[in-house]
Amino acid sequence: MAEERSNPVMRGVVRSNKPAGGYAGFGSGMNAANQGAVFNQANQADQYTKPGQQVGTRQLTVDDVVVKTASTLGVLIVSAIVSYFLCHQNLALATPLMIVGALVGFVLVMVASFGRKQDNPAIVLAYAVFEGLFVGSISFVFANLMVKDISAGMLIGQAVLGTIGVFVGMLVVYKTGAIRVTPRFTRMIVAGIFGVVILALGNLVVGFFNGGAGLGLYNGGPIAIIFSLVCIALAAFSFLIDFDSADQLIRAGAPAKAAWGIALGLTVTLVWLYVEILRLLSYFNSNN
Repeated sequence: MAEERSNPVMRGVVRSNKPAGGYAGFGSGMNAANQGAVFNQANQADQYTKPGQQVGTRQLTVDDVVVKTASTLGVLIVSAIVSYFLCHQNLALATPLMIVGALVGFVLVMVASFGRKQDNPAIVLAYAVFEGLFVGSISFVFANLMVKDISAGMLIGQAVLGTIGVFVGMLVVYKTGAIRVTPRFTRMIVAGIFGVVILALGNLVVGFFNGGAGLGLYNGGPIAIIFSLVCIALAAFSFLIDFDSADQLIRAGAPAKAAWGIALGLTVTLVWLYVEILRLLSYFNSNN
């Protein structure tokens, strides 16, 4: 059984109190701050449940999820480190790297989600490379240009620890069943994410007419702090949907390659959470 062969770190993700059969994809995690997209959760499920479609010879296990997610995050981290030091050497590269990384990452997520290519490792790893460019450059900007009285390493370290803490906390919440992932819960989180995306786009549009101030969502004021806290909460709850979708995929006997889709969903949610925590920390250590 999948749980018997699972990695001890992620063993608790697979619970035995869920009915077998059917699954809903890799979750709705997304990076609303820089991507503004919600995944089509049914895509990956449809991909493996069409009548007559051949299923892989080996079924998905938690080990597959852990390995593929670790690989994706490893590529992203290396890319982010390279991007950070490129910005450190030449500040003019920060904006181009941020824009290219965010846009190409967004396009790749859309291709994977709506093109039903979530299990394509080339797309997932390419996303990790370009999203790493975005993460590295935006980390450089926040940690070096927008704060005072705190070192770049300290600020980034706090954001990383905060991201890991939230991830582990939500994993415990899911394992213990403290919050159940129901269709109503999923609809509420997706609706909240759409609301955040609409507000972010509205902030961008209004910013064109009022000198970049927008709706005040990113100026470090009370509204900006509340907005970041809402984004952090939505990203955290999105982990529950990601975990539940991974659980259902494993129980439904999806092929091992489905782990790439789960890795993509978890990585997108982790990036969104990290950026929002980093942004929030920058408000409290702002130069302004």
